[in-house]
Amino acid sequence: MTHQVDEVLLRGLTPAVIGILVRRGADFATAEDAVQEALVEAWRTWPDDPPRDPKAWLVTVAWRRFLDASRSEVARRRREERVEEEPTPGPTHELDDTLQLYFLCAHPSLTPSSAVALTLRAVGGLTTRQVAQAYLVPEATMAQRISRAKRTVAAVRLDEPGDVATVLRVLYLVFNEGYSGDVDLAVEAIRLTRQLAAIVEHPEVSGLLALMLLHHARRPARTAPDGSLVPLAEQDRSRWDTAAIAEGITILQAALARNRLGEFQAQAAIAALHADAPAAEETDWVQVVEWYDELVRLTDSPVVRLNRAVAVGEADGPRAGLAALAGVGTEVPRHTAVAAYLHERDGDLALAARLYADAALHAHDLAERDHLTRQAARLNARLRG
Repeated sequence: MTHQVDEVLLRGLTPAVIGILVRRGADFATAEDAVQEALVEAWRTWPDDPPRDPKAWLVTVAWRRFLDASRSEVARRRREERVEEEPTPGPTHELDDTLQLYFLCAHPSLTPSSAVALTLRAVGGLTTRQVAQAYLVPEATMAQRISRAKRTVAAVRLDEPGDVATVLRVLYLVFNEGYSGDVDLAVEAIRLTRQLAAIVEHPEVSGLLALMLLHHARRPARTAPDGSLVPLAEQDRSRWDTAAIAEGITILQAALARNRLGEFQAQAAIAALHADAPAAEETDWVQVVEWYDELVRLTDSPVVRLNRAVAVGEADGPRAGLAALAGVGTEVPRHTAVAAYLHERDGDLALAARLYADAALHAHDLAERDHLTRQAARLNARLRG
């Protein structure tokens, strides 16, 4: 006999189960993650095998998930401890098993999106919430996707590695989280991409490595001494790593010469144009827009369209940028912040201040939230003066 899952019961038990895990020593975020995975398992198994004590069942399963996540985190940190603080320039010949794990998680039995999600969670060490933010989906949806991926790979032999494209997508997302998120994984992503470039002849591998190097080169200038975010246009370019920029551009030029353009090469070309400009006002925005047009053709990504609107605003004026922004869904992260910036450049300070404040409320990390709050306060001070 199949039973219905009592959704109200599950929701009511969730806070108590999280509290039990926290009292046992789990941090709150990891406890939430573990309980979310337990809830997904409950939805899968309870209809056919309802537990006698639902709360005890959830605590047991969630605690096991927490222990699994903790072991994964310890293993990830051990790998990171082997990595120097900054990525070593040039080719690498030293391989470890981490890259092999990336390929195994990108198993052919999984869809590319599920393979990426599983790898980020199991090998990259990201939380379900961080993976969901990278994919622009609700956390519950991502938890279900990861759980399905785990069940799929549990039923097959992990002796057939996945494809390069999926592994590149994972490395790209790991780098982005390390560059701007809560966990520093950027150097690890660069190290693994160097290893991949040493064993795989693929222009997109080179494109991704160039992109990482060009972005990482700007890292010392991204934050002020007090930890506040410094926008690209205001960064002290003398603090950029010129050796990393030179290496990134050399790698990119060799990749583009093979005439097999992909999205990572196009993104790296945009980063190179920023790196090549002695000052923000000398950026070749017309070329930047042209490369964004290529990216739109390659990906049709809403995030790419959002960034293109900023570039159009710089190349052709804020009203042209706002017109381009009108074609981007408002649900895309940072849409409101971009609208605020373009309206400020167009002279509507009151609207821009309101939009900056609204964007701050929905920012994913503290540094971005503080930056947007300061922008709103700056414009409000001007309006009062």
